Amino acid sequence: MEFAHKSVLLDETIEGLKIKPDGIYLDGTLGGGGHSSEICRRLSGGRLIGIDQDAEAIAAASERLEPFREKVTLVRDNYCNAPAVVKSLGLEGVDGIVLDLGVSSYQLDNVDRGFSYRYDTALDMRMDTRQSLSAKEIVNEYPERELYRIIRDYGEDQFAKNIAKHIAAARKDRPIETTGELNELIKAAIPAKMRANGGHPSKRTFQAIRIECNHELDVLKNSLDELIGLLNPGGRICIITFHSLEDRIVKSAFRKNENPCTCPPDFPVCVCGKESQGKVITRKPILPGAQELENNSRSKSAKLRIFEKKE
Repeated sequence: MEFAHKSVLLDETIEGLKIKPDGIYLDGTLGGGGHSSEICRRLSGGRLIGIDQDAEAIAAASERLEPFREKVTLVRDNYCNAPAVVKSLGLEGVDGIVLDLGVSSYQLDNVDRGFSYRYDTALDMRMDTRQSLSAKEIVNEYPERELYRIIRDYGEDQFAKNIAKHIAAARKDRPIETTGELNELIKAAIPAKMRANGGHPSKRTFQAIRIECNHELDVLKNSLDELIGLLNPGGRICIITFHSLEDRIVKSAFRKNENPCTCPPDFPVCVCGKESQGKVITRKPILPGAQELENNSRSKSAKLRIFEKKE
């Protein structure tokens, strides 16, 4: 299966990076190499570092970026380890960073990966197949109250409690092995009149389990300050989110790095000593245009935010 994936907000992201021909750029969520290939086209003496924890993404990007191989370094890892990766390459910092969060079209459409509720296959959802925790362990081994919390917080599903209850009851008889089995349990937990509206009934629960399986929100929250610190003066970080919780984390981190002062508002001068790391370029997120929404339905929830390191 080809690693086909339409890079969302591609033009806006490339423009937002303000690419320098001799700059060093980091794509922390390499995927099929869509953003990276456009960065490479704009480099002369520069360099691109691509990171992804998915072996299939690394393989696909290697092929796509072959014309630029002299200026490209690919590493199979999680972007949370980007500072160590950059340091291992003998570099002090980078001039731009791209994060295109969430799951790729390839991962969703690859039946064997178990990400999608549209196929009946083994429960998996691991972005990095080297890790032991999979969706199967979460569904069958997490306490009911923890399943409820995950579906409520990460899926924002109003029926989270009932879905968790149905899962916990069903697994007492035998393990839940497949996405199809999980689908049926979710369907049974949601009133029929509610299933008729709002898209597929399993969408929110599958999203929640995937986020938990890959620790997506924790990785994002714990990485942003270090990634901003990795930027060279004037460098920019562009982050594309697909989930309200992701966007909230990015928005909060950017604001905090722009204005980290913790002094009470009535203090005449700052005494906490915390200095601004730069400025937020996007006061409001950049959204896909009408043409992109028409051509790529998966772009509809995308938001791009940009932060620039101070000179």
